[in-house]
Amino acid sequence: MSTIDNIRNFSIIAHIDHGKSTIADRIIHKCGGLTEREMKAQVLDSMDIERERGITIKAQTVKLNYKAKNGKEYIFNIIDTPGHVDFSYEVSRSLYACEGSILIVDSTQGVEAQTLANVYQALDINHEIIPVLNKIDLPASDIERTSKQIEEVIGIDTENAIPCSGKTGEGIEDILEQIVNQLPGPKGKLDQDLKCLLVDSWYDTYLGVVILVRVINGKITKNMKIKMLSTNQDYFVEKVGVFTPKPKDINELNAGEIGFITTGIKVLSETKVGDTICDASKPVIEALPGFKPSKPVVFCGLFPVDSSEFQKLKDGLAKLKLNDASFSFEQETSSALGLGFRCGFLGLLHLEIVTERLEREFDVNLLTTTPGVIYKVYLNNGNTIDLQNPSSLPDPNFIKSIEEPWINATIITPDQYLGSIIKMCQDKRGIQTNLSYSENRAVVNYELPLNEVVFDFNDRLKSMTSGYASFDYEIIEHREGNLVKLGILVNAENVDALAMIIHKDFAQKTGKEVCEKLKDLIPRHNFMIPVQAAIGGKIIARETIKGFKKDVLTKIHGGGATDRKRKLLEKQKKGKARSKQFGKVEIPQEAFIGVLKINKN
Repeated sequence: MSTIDNIRNFSIIAHIDHGKSTIADRIIHKCGGLTEREMKAQVLDSMDIERERGITIKAQTVKLNYKAKNGKEYIFNIIDTPGHVDFSYEVSRSLYACEGSILIVDSTQGVEAQTLANVYQALDINHEIIPVLNKIDLPASDIERTSKQIEEVIGIDTENAIPCSGKTGEGIEDILEQIVNQLPGPKGKLDQDLKCLLVDSWYDTYLGVVILVRVINGKITKNMKIKMLSTNQDYFVEKVGVFTPKPKDINELNAGEIGFITTGIKVLSETKVGDTICDASKPVIEALPGFKPSKPVVFCGLFPVDSSEFQKLKDGLAKLKLNDASFSFEQETSSALGLGFRCGFLGLLHLEIVTERLEREFDVNLLTTTPGVIYKVYLNNGNTIDLQNPSSLPDPNFIKSIEEPWINATIITPDQYLGSIIKMCQDKRGIQTNLSYSENRAVVNYELPLNEVVFDFNDRLKSMTSGYASFDYEIIEHREGNLVKLGILVNAENVDALAMIIHKDFAQKTGKEVCEKLKDLIPRHNFMIPVQAAIGGKIIARETIKGFKKDVLTKIHGGGATDRKRKLLEKQKKGKARSKQFGKVEIPQEAFIGVLKINKN
């Protein structure tokens, strides 16, 4: 059995596409975790959607044995983390379980926004960091420039930075030796009472809830009775194991080690990420500092295209929730779209991943309403409402003020695109807080309303910079804004699914765009249909869909029969007025999708 000094717990952090999962593959292969035949690219990305998009969504762990050049045997526990801003909660909990991090920077791209965000998270919890310059096999690789950038932008010494290639395997041996020499072993005592950190949990069809733990003190053994401090519940440990990366059953996990346990829990909500696990017979008084729970920041309605698929959607959401505690959903009804769910996500990519998994894994055709954020609505009577759905906004007469969430955004871009980025941020009500340069790259910080970013900001940023700019954000606070509810009326009926909360300055322009789009997308009826945009009772934009006109005068031959003509036209007019009063305007699915694609401003 190895001593605690021979254990190294570390995570791999980087921006998206800088080669985290590929380097993890090389390390697993080098340490003999899998045979040549079992190896495949991105072995830790287990979901189909991760493999297709080439991104990591769930943090994965693996335990490896390594014989160092000094002749000693070491145990490595790696946690491969996601690089995307929406999954930063996965990164934060992975970092808490480790003592050090390998920072991977693409030597052709340099430092990017997510590199900064993840490094700062690691430095906040006093991680030792090993910089690695990846992709040196590419002709565009510039090790000197990238090292200089790491020193200037992040402030980490790159004297011992390791050049490597995840593709060819060059430099992997140096990384393993640096892990042994540079990273500290875990601090913990085997002879103390059990104290564990609950790092992650997921649902397995055969085992129930599988819990990933980092043992701080003591040891956790099979058939032991444990207590979870946040729920004060006791459980028996049925299974103890590690991932090598294949699951492997063992009898005990000792201080400093990372592994999984199962306890017969069937509901994921009973396992709170960041909770403290202890021995039920010797409960600890002081809980470990858990991590901040992930809070949904983007909300949208999910509705089945075919209302008969509602139950299928409900079951699909419940099953996804088992493995992803970070998104929330509750049932809602829309007069335009029928029964559906109001769902909360950590960001737009998270929303995209969940909807794609619903469509792919559960075969549900979905319609999503415009993504929105949480507003704080202060009423005149002193009450405060957290508002997710714009259609639930109270009458403006009862509202004292509305506050919206603001973010601190970091954008890293080649300097030739800086002008157009600054213009876009200002158009979106941004406030510039900082601007610095490193060679030909600019790092610009903006405070922006989340509502302006959530819709199309990242897409526009990528297209205006040919994909070279990167963007990361954190929520800072709610601030009061001149916000109004923009309602859309079709044939004098409110279409709740198209309601949006918007800054007053942009309301008229957006209202006009929505009305014009609907005019083109709603088919003509036998009667004239007004399409209006309104703030409260005030109409601010209008378009008219003309009705079909039947020629009722064809049966009158000859001239002069004016009375008959007049009567027939009157009768037609009355019929049209009656059909307008009682006729129902069916808004087709394409009209909703078309309107949802309109840029906010």
